[in-house]
Amino acid sequence: MPFTFLLGGARAGKSTLATSLAMRSRAPVTFIATAEPRDDEMTARIARHRAERPADWVTVEEPLELAGAVRALASDAFAIVDCLTLWVSNALERGDGEEAIVAEATTVAETLAARDAPAVVISNEVGLGIVPANELARRFRDVLGRVNATAAGCADRALLVVAGRTLALGRGELT
Repeated sequence: MPFTFLLGGARAGKSTLATSLAMRSRAPVTFIATAEPRDDEMTARIARHRAERPADWVTVEEPLELAGAVRALASDAFAIVDCLTLWVSNALERGDGEEAIVAEATTVAETLAARDAPAVVISNEVGLGIVPANELARRFRDVLGRVNATAAGCADRALLVVAGRTLALGRGELT
C-alpha cells in the first residue's frame, strides 16, 4: 500500500481512515497539514485535530509549499497529507495559476508514488454538485478536480469515502 488517495465529501471519514491505516502500519508517521488557523472556529478545529493525533507523530504544518514538505519526508515515514482541498484554496488565494498548482500537485503525487514507505493523501470531491454561481468558486472546483485526477492517477489505489464507507475507484479508460 505505498500510495493511497482518499476522496470524498466533508466529514465522510477520510481522516479517520487515514489515521487508522497509519496506526496499523506501526511505522513512524509524518502528518502534513495544509490548514491555516484564520478564524476562531478553524483554530479550534486544528487544535482538536492535533489533540486526536498520537503524540509520537510528527506534524508538519505547510499550507503552501507542499512539494517541499513531501520531498523532506523521512524515507521510512508513513505520510499523511491532509488535505489537497485546503492546499488548492491556499494556492489560489496566493494568486497561483491553475497550471502552476497542477504542476506542483503532479510533483507531489509522483514523489509519493516513488517512495517505498506508504502515503495517504486526502481531498474533497467538490465537483458533484451544482455549477457554482461565481467565477472564483468555479475556478476552485475546476482546479481541485484536475489536482484530484492527478493524485488518483499516480496512486496505487484510490478510494471514494462516503458516510464512513469506501468504494474502490478503478483505473477505467476515458474515451
